Amino acid sequence: MRLAWTRYSTATGYALLEHLRNRLALVLVVFFVPIWITLVYLVINDAEVTFFLRASGRNITVDGNDVTKISGAINAVTLIVGFMMFIVTYRSAEFDERLAMAGYPRGHLLAAKLTSLITAAALICAYATAIICCYWVPARPALLWLALFGAALAFGGIGVMLGALLRGELEGMFLIIMLSIIDMGLQNPVANPASDNGIVRFLPSYGTMQSGVTAGFLHTTPALHLLLGPLWFLATVTIAGITFRLRTRDRRRHIPFLGAL
Repeated sequence: MRLAWTRYSTATGYALLEHLRNRLALVLVVFFVPIWITLVYLVINDAEVTFFLRASGRNITVDGNDVTKISGAINAVTLIVGFMMFIVTYRSAEFDERLAMAGYPRGHLLAAKLTSLITAAALICAYATAIICCYWVPARPALLWLALFGAALAFGGIGVMLGALLRGELEGMFLIIMLSIIDMGLQNPVANPASDNGIVRFLPSYGTMQSGVTAGFLHTTPALHLLLGPLWFLATVTIAGITFRLRTRDRRRHIPFLGAL
């Protein structure tokens, strides 16, 4: 048990250190989140818009500026966390594969990545929620943080998956940026009056937008929608784990003279 803990804590420490070395991501966290939400507050009209809340099965009328703060915060945290997890997974992929081939437990390496993801996502979402509260107090700020956390987990998992699957850094960053833009562009009722289209249910941040709007304007808890982000997280990290295992499997048994070593 002590050896397992040592391996896990060592891998986690290095994973967290990689995030701290990513200066661009840290700059984005500190400046991009408040700048983006502040611009929404200053520029977006506060005219009322209709939002179809599937969490309660009805249309609600919301302030356009406030609902865009929510979508802007989702956009910011998904971009940053997805970018952070893709970069740390992509850049450490070869080293992690060598460690695994040398006997370091794959589960400890993957658990370290997930721990760093959960830690970073929780802190960034708390920061984004605090920035929103500087301009507008949602009905349930804690629930808003939990909703944002689900989106961060979903895109963090996507970042880990892309880091494990892709062999080009530019492709991964482009995919994360485009997916986040499409995701929020289709769900924001200010940008898209047809945001109640059924297609949006298949987007990674759909559950977060539903639960985030609920947290902002109502006093109910959309439990099922809060689970959609973690489900995306589990699906994507499972794909990443399978990919990592396939790339680090012992191939000696397929070569007769090496299988006897």
